[in-house]
Amino acid sequence: MLFPKKVKHRKWQKKRVNPAKKSIEYRGTTLAFGSYGLKAITAHRLNSNQIESARRVAKRASGKTGRVWIRVFPDRPYTRKAAEMGMGKGKGEPKGYEFEVKPGRVLFEIDGVTEEIAKESLRKAGKKLPLKTKIITRE
Repeated sequence: MLFPKKVKHRKWQKKRVNPAKKSIEYRGTTLAFGSYGLKAITAHRLNSNQIESARRVAKRASGKTGRVWIRVFPDRPYTRKAAEMGMGKGKGEPKGYEFEVKPGRVLFEIDGVTEEIAKESLRKAGKKLPLKTKIITRE
């Protein structure tokens, strides 16, 4: 599971989202390492378990020669209150880490395999994520 070694602030405030403003990603939108990539179409927050399960299935489907790169890292802490706890009494304890994905972000890249294998492994990895994705290729 991915998590940072050290964080400056243990708990972060939630970001306010204006539904009228559709924010898109400006960084990390093109392929940098591999020939094929998985790009996010919708916005969502990915936690470290979701990223790890998608990475595992992409690596397993790509075989021995395939190389997989993860282009996101969960560094944002999220909190959760204990079950059956009443309202009030402060914010919950940190439960894990997540990454806020905006539309246009490249999540995974793959190289060293044929086009059919790459697209199939990225399709399987996309099914593990709670957002809509598309497969892109290097031009």
